[in-house]
Amino acid sequence: MTYDVAIVGGGPAGASCASFCAQAGLRVLVLERETFPREKVCGDCLNPACWDILRRLGVDARVRLLPHGRLDRVEFIAIGGRSVVLDLPTGENAEIAVKRSLLDQLLLTRARELGARVVHGATVTALNKSSSGDWNLQTRDGDFIARAIVGADGRNSTVARLSNLLPAPQRERVALQTHLPLPADFGNRVVLQFLTEGYSGQAPVGQGELNVCLVARARDIDVLKDWATSRFAVSPEHPWRTITPLTRSPIHPARDNLLFVGDAARVVEPFTGEGIYYALVSGELAARALVLLPQEKNRATVLREFASRHAALYRGRLWINRLARAAVLSPRGGSFCVHAARVQPAFLRLLTARIVR
Repeated sequence: MTYDVAIVGGGPAGASCASFCAQAGLRVLVLERETFPREKVCGDCLNPACWDILRRLGVDARVRLLPHGRLDRVEFIAIGGRSVVLDLPTGENAEIAVKRSLLDQLLLTRARELGARVVHGATVTALNKSSSGDWNLQTRDGDFIARAIVGADGRNSTVARLSNLLPAPQRERVALQTHLPLPADFGNRVVLQFLTEGYSGQAPVGQGELNVCLVARARDIDVLKDWATSRFAVSPEHPWRTITPLTRSPIHPARDNLLFVGDAARVVEPFTGEGIYYALVSGELAARALVLLPQEKNRATVLREFASRHAALYRGRLWINRLARAAVLSPRGGSFCVHAARVQPAFLRLLTARIVR
């Protein structure tokens, strides 16, 4: 069988793309190397901007039924403990935190409901393009043929690597993440805390659990982990998930019948908590292009339009990521911003509003 599109990666970007493609009547294959449900290094925060696209996917009500933490304020904590608290949107478009094991399985289940074929435990080992332009995707358990491929397999994308498109990594920082028992007095807040070695993000995810993320330079990450072990009274042997690199150069999202979405295309600074939003929207944009490609004589026009809309998704927002990255690399500078915001909170309020819009 020849599929209209093979999507490599079943996270939010891949699941979003698969759902919209299947909804439009395309024959869709999703190859996911993991077996869901699985956890993932992530802050677990669902940006309020996600709700519109979750409605278009028909899963917004289901997401609200998942165990989650309601986030009504964000607290920025400087080195030394001084803090600034800002309100977050409330009501129907409130920000929540939900474990990726639950969210990702729900989104991929939706893609399957709409008609996509999902294969778990499928690691792509080779990509070959035939004389007709179709792709042959080789996995350990068999080969698949598709007219187009979508790389939705994250910052260390196998599709990009096999296509000789993966940029050199920038390994100046490492992230650790885990779930811990929720402290009794934590409240409905997300915490972004600057520390001498880096920063920590914390958010309640429901059912008495707290998501804790740590970000630091590789040489400092053990010190930061020791801080968390003491701060949250957990065993030094407690397991942490890890990921690197946190950022890398972007990949052009469209090359004929090879598209990239989510972190496979562009990685944003995790400090802002917008990764799931970018994943969902870029998946939808790719689906629109894939539906038009077989119908449009001028394929280049469709691909240019997709690339343009993909760029517009990030335009005007990357300055936030640059600021956040600078604050992480220089936590004392980030702490200075928090202290300044105690006197004049307008800039920090603008930054928060742009992130959660």
